[in-house]
Formats: sequence, structure tokens, C-alpha cells
Amino acid sequence: MSAVAAARVPEVARRGSQTAIPCLLMRGGTSRGPFLDARLLPADPALRDAVLLAAMGSPDPRQIDGVGGAHPLTSKIGLVRPGTEPGVDVEWTFAQVQPDGDTVDTSANCGNMLAAVLPFAVETGMVVPTGDRTTARVLTRNTGMVAEITVATPAGANGTRHVAYDGAARIDGVPGTAAPVEIGFLETAGSVAGALLPTGRARDTVEVPGVGAVDVTLIDNGQPLVIVEAARLGATGYESPAEIDADETLKARVEALRLVCGEAMGLGDVGGRNYPKMTLVAPPRHGGTLTTRSLIPRVCHQSIGVLAAVTAATACVIEGTVARDVAAGVSGTEPTVSVEHPSGEFGVTLGVDPADPQRVTRSALLRTARLLMAGDLLVPRSVWDPAPARQEKLA
Repeated sequence: MSAVAAARVPEVARRGSQTAIPCLLMRGGTSRGPFLDARLLPADPALRDAVLLAAMGSPDPRQIDGVGGAHPLTSKIGLVRPGTEPGVDVEWTFAQVQPDGDTVDTSANCGNMLAAVLPFAVETGMVVPTGDRTTARVLTRNTGMVAEITVATPAGANGTRHVAYDGAARIDGVPGTAAPVEIGFLETAGSVAGALLPTGRARDTVEVPGVGAVDVTLIDNGQPLVIVEAARLGATGYESPAEIDADETLKARVEALRLVCGEAMGLGDVGGRNYPKMTLVAPPRHGGTLTTRSLIPRVCHQSIGVLAAVTAATACVIEGTVARDVAAGVSGTEPTVSVEHPSGEFGVTLGVDPADPQRVTRSALLRTARLLMAGDLLVPRSVWDPAPARQEKLA
């Protein structure tokens, strides 16, 4: 159990010629980025985004002048605050930055970074643990998705409880082991596209310039996905991420398909957006349910995103989908779907409505997280000087 705390809000201050923002750098699942108290940032979205871009070092492919990691998986930001709605303990906004882009996308979800939200809330005093396990209900402001998250919070020598990061849980795509972060998603269907199957069909045939007619499944159970059989685009589905990133012909086909499918899903022109994600599927090779190669959306994921895995797993239990065609058998009202990806596999346990096999009521999975660094994130005062009259911190 946990108690939501009225924690003192830390201050943003001057540090020499820069603005210092309290920050925790955290790994969430297979992603990484700075986590900030959302209450500290500018209320104006344009100014907030300018601050975040400066902090990450974008636009620059190396992000050499910021804390970004020169890859979409390490160009992510978590903005967290205490819950403001009944039944919500913590809320957060996920922000995606592209290394060489000059925009901040807050329209989608990230289930990997979500794994670090409750640890951040405990570390900063937003949530006070009262037992060996702390559970909180977290609202993703981007899409309205709610998840129940549980972390281990043992008592230290002085009796104070803290987040445990050491443990025996292992997730593919992250070296070593760590304490588990249990995530249960509640009613995630249509998180961005408005419906689990935005077109109302498990399979659509779309015409793609330069490619022809392509069968796809357009689906959103926490992440808008276009699922297509890899072979249809001239791939095997077993390529390494480096091989896919180097194949300009394949990437051009994937992007052309994405643009057409974005319109079909009711998302409009997605040329400048980070969704829908593209998922190439093939039969499993290592005892799992389905092989995937996920593009996010123009770079191949080293593994697969949490919510992309949830959505791909969901497609495996729905009759008529492209994923179902190539997947190993899945049955029952609480199946565990093993989604194979370049770094291993991702297990997702689904709850299927017995009265309506097309309706997935919940999904549960395990991630890990770790606090990497604590301190101040510095941005030039020319970008943001929130308190010109405030006394400078000592440099």
C-alpha cells in the first residue's frame, strides 16, 4: 500500500549563466531519460518544449550538448506530478524527442518509461510507501491510460522505506537483473486511435504507392500499430536492427505504408508524428508466439516497446488478423503471449472477455527500472529564466 504525500515542490534556480532544474536520470525498461517534476516546468507548452529540447541536446544527431543518448530509445523524458483526479495517485506525461528533430511529441504512450514513474514518485516524496510493496494508480496524461504499478519498498536500517532496485528479475534488452516493476494496464483499447480496431476490421487491404496491395492489421491497445507480414515487404522478419536500418528500400516501403495506414486509422497525416509504430511479423523461431521487428517509426527498435508488445500480443488472440496468421496457437481467457524480438522475448498476459473474444480487458507484464543519477538538469538561461530576481545558487 502507499500514501500520496503533499511533498514540498523543489525549486528551479539560477546556477551561474544557466537554469538548474532538479532531475533524476532513470532507466525505465529498455528506455532511458530524465524525469522531472512537471510542476517545475513552464506552463506554456512551446516554452516547455524549448526547455526539453535544450536539455536533451536536440536537434543534433549526437545530442552532444544535452543528456540525450543519440537514439530514440534514449531521447525520452518523463514529466511527473501528484494525481489531480479521484482515484489517481500519480500522473505523468511522456515526451519523445528525436535526436535530429526540433519537436517534442506528447501524443503517444511509452510503457518502458512508465516503469520508472512510481520509483521517481517515491524517490521525490510524491508517494510515501507504507509496506514492503507499494502500489499506486498512475494516469498517463498523453492518452488517458491508467495503470496499476507495484514496486518493492523494503525498510532500511533506520526504518525508512526506499525503492529496491536490486533483484532477480530479468528483461531482455537490459543486462543483468533487477527488482521487478509489476504493471497492470486497465482498458487500454483505442488509446490514441479511439478504438481497438480503428477501421472496425481485423484485417484491411491498403494500396501503397510503389508497393501495391498490402494486407495489414490496424490496431491500438495502448499503442497504435500497423502489423504487416515481413515477407510482404521483402523482408524475412528475422533481420537484425542494424540490417533493417541499413536497408533503405525496405524502410522506404515501411514509411510509405505507414503514411497510408495513418490516414486509414483516422490519425490524419502522420508524416511528422511518431505513430503509428510499424511492426513486421513472422512465425516464431525460439518457442515463442510471434516474431516481431518494430520500427519507432523509422528506426528499428533493439527489442520492442512495452505497449507495442501488448498491442501485438492482442492481435495474436483476435481471429482474422495478420499476426494471428503467423503466430503459434493462442487460446484461453488468460493467455500469455510470448513476443519474440531482436533482443529476446517479451511475455504479456492478457485477460480476454469470455463473452466477447475480440475484447481484451486487461494486460499484465513485468519490467525493471533503476535510478542512474540525481542532481540538476542545466539549460541556458537564454532558453528559460523562470525567476530573474531569485538569488543565484552557488556554482
